Amino acid sequence: MHLKRSSDQELIYQLDGRPSLGVAVPLGLQHVLAMFTGNLAPILIVAGIAGVPMEERVLMIQCAMLVSGLTTFVQLYPIKFGNKFQIGAGLPIVMGTAFAFVPTLSTIAAAYGLPAVFGGILVGAIVEIIMGLLIKPSQKIISPVVIGAVLVTIGIKLLGIGANYFAGGVGAADFGSWENLFLGSTVFLAIILLQHFAKGMLKVVAILIGLVVGFIMAILMGKVDFTPVLNANWFMLPMPLHFKPEFRIDAIVAFAAVYIVSGLETLGNTSGITMAAFNREATASENSGALLADAIGSQLAGLFNCMPNTAFGQNAGIIAMTKVVNKFCIATGAAVLVLASVMPKVGAIFAALPSSVLGGAVITVFGMILVNGFKMIAQAGFSEGNVKVLSITFAVGYGLTAVTEIIGKFPTFLQFVFGDAVASVCIVGMVTNIAFNLIGKKKQTR
Repeated sequence: MHLKRSSDQELIYQLDGRPSLGVAVPLGLQHVLAMFTGNLAPILIVAGIAGVPMEERVLMIQCAMLVSGLTTFVQLYPIKFGNKFQIGAGLPIVMGTAFAFVPTLSTIAAAYGLPAVFGGILVGAIVEIIMGLLIKPSQKIISPVVIGAVLVTIGIKLLGIGANYFAGGVGAADFGSWENLFLGSTVFLAIILLQHFAKGMLKVVAILIGLVVGFIMAILMGKVDFTPVLNANWFMLPMPLHFKPEFRIDAIVAFAAVYIVSGLETLGNTSGITMAAFNREATASENSGALLADAIGSQLAGLFNCMPNTAFGQNAGIIAMTKVVNKFCIATGAAVLVLASVMPKVGAIFAALPSSVLGGAVITVFGMILVNGFKMIAQAGFSEGNVKVLSITFAVGYGLTAVTEIIGKFPTFLQFVFGDAVASVCIVGMVTNIAFNLIGKKKQTR
C-alpha cells in the first residue's frame, strides 16, 4: 500500500491524529479480517449446542459484530469521568467474542438454555468491574500460574468441542462421515500451511482463508444451504433482549470465574501493545480502563443477544508486527463491523458454514489456548509454592468435576463452585495461590 502524503506516513505510527481515509481504511480492514472469524465462531458453536434456529443465529451474529465494533470504539476513545477514572484504555485495542467462555457457555446452554446464559453474562461481569476498580490487588491474587491452569482447562474442554464440530457437529445425521472429515481436514491443512509458509497479511488471515477454501469445497460437495442467505434482509437493526435473561446462581458463579480469565487476557494484550509500540508497561489507568470496557462491553453483549467480549491477541500481534498504532485507523475497522451488523445477509453467510468447516478452523485456535496455558505456567516457574498450587488446583478443581456423582452430594454452594471445571479450577487456584504464595511467603519472611 502506497502512502500518498508524508503526513500519513508519520501519523499511522502515532496514537492520535487522522490519516487520510485511503490509508486508514485498508489498515482498519486488516484488523477486521484478522478477527472476523474468531469474533463469530463462538456464537456459531454455542448456538449449535443450544439448537438455535437459523434466523436467530443470524441475529446473534449481527449483534456480535455490533458489540465488538462499539466496544472497540470505547477502548480507542475512553469515556472519562474526571482525571482518574475512565472506561476504555485509550489504546489501539480490538475487541471481539471471547473463546475462553465457550466451555462454560456450552455447559450452561445445554443445561438451562440461552436465557440462563445471558443472565450469567450480565451479572458475572461485575467481578471484572471490581478487578478494574481494584487493579493492583487483583493482579496479586490472580497470578500467572492460576491463569495458566485455567487456560489449560479451557483448552482441554475446547478440544473436545472442536473435535465434535470437525466431525459434523453433535447430533448431525452424517456425524463422522468421510465428507465431514475431508472438509475439516482441508480447512485444517490450509491454515497450517499458510501459518507455516506464508508471510505478512496472508499469514495473519490464515484462518479466514482456510474457511473460504472449506466453504468453496462444501458448496461443490452440495453441503451448503443458501436458502437462509437468500431469505435474509439486506438491512435490519439488531435489537436488544431478544432472549430474556434468566438469573441462576450456578450460572453466575461459573461466568464470574471465567470473567477473571478474560480480564487477565485483556491485561496481557494491553501490556503487549504498550511494550511493542511504546516500549513501556501499561499504566494503571490504561489497565483499569481496559478491564472496565471489557466488562461493560460484555454486559452490552448480554443485552444484545451475544457472548462476552475480550481483547483479541491476533490484533495485538498485528500492532506488534506493523507498529501501526493510530487509533483512527483502528476506528475505521470498528466502523466496518458496526456497518456489517445492520446487514443480515453478511451474518447469514457465516451462519451457513457447515460445522465441519468451522471445526477445521477452530481446532487450531483451541490447541493454541492449551499451549498458551502451558507457556504461562512455565513462565511463572515451578517454585515449591507454584507446584502446590498446580497440584491441588488440578486434583481438586479439575478432578472432582469429572465425577458428577460426587458433586451431587456436596452442599448447594459447593455444587455451584464445582459445577463447571473452568470455574472450579479458577476458584481453587485463587484460594491455593493466596494460601501458598501470598500468606505462605509472608510467614517465611518473618
